[in-house]
Amino acid sequence: MPLLQVRGLHAQYGSTRVLHGVDFEVGQGGITTILGANGAGKTTLLRAMCGMVRTQGEIALGGARIDGKATENIVRLGVAHVPDGRGTFLNFTVEENLRMGAYTRRDREQVQSDYERIYGYFPKLRERRRQQAGTLSGGEQQMLAVSRALMLKPRLLLLDEPSFGLAPLIVQELFEIFRAINRSDGISMLLVEQNAALALRLADHAYLLETGRVVISGTADAIRSDESVRRSYLGY
Repeated sequence: MPLLQVRGLHAQYGSTRVLHGVDFEVGQGGITTILGANGAGKTTLLRAMCGMVRTQGEIALGGARIDGKATENIVRLGVAHVPDGRGTFLNFTVEENLRMGAYTRRDREQVQSDYERIYGYFPKLRERRRQQAGTLSGGEQQMLAVSRALMLKPRLLLLDEPSFGLAPLIVQELFEIFRAINRSDGISMLLVEQNAALALRLADHAYLLETGRVVISGTADAIRSDESVRRSYLGY
């Protein structure tokens, strides 16, 4: 059974409807990417998974409905969101940010070993653990945002435009770490990403969103070889 199943999802801000009956799923231990132009509804879709926007339709995590639940309860069920713009606490140190990520957990001994595991993925953060987050580079802030989400020990990691504003080498490093985390920890990922070529190399399944509707879906390999996707999103 998929970890996340979404059926007939509508979402709106006030009277403005953004998603129109979206269906998709994320496999257990899989990586699914949502592609689309600006304004297609990608960020709204991630926000809908966290109960941050008004929705209709079904959202099931591990077979149990989570639509209609409060955001904090969805977090406690193991859904971690890394929003666009990174969302770190700029006046807190790196270590304090990580501690905030683990605030729902009670397994204190395991939390301590998770600090070490995350510093293993992101050694630059270990070097800067006593620095304020606001003094980090853009790439380091993105690494911290991801690390803070991982401290929740999530079943599902939601990533909103993680490459935005970062240098290509940093992006490449970050996406290699995503792959390593997925393989070693088995964390499922739902990735929204403007860089379609990069996203399709990382993901196993992909959905193309246009004006709030899924217009193409399939394996990442199949989507990558689709002529309309190549022309519109991959540039060849």
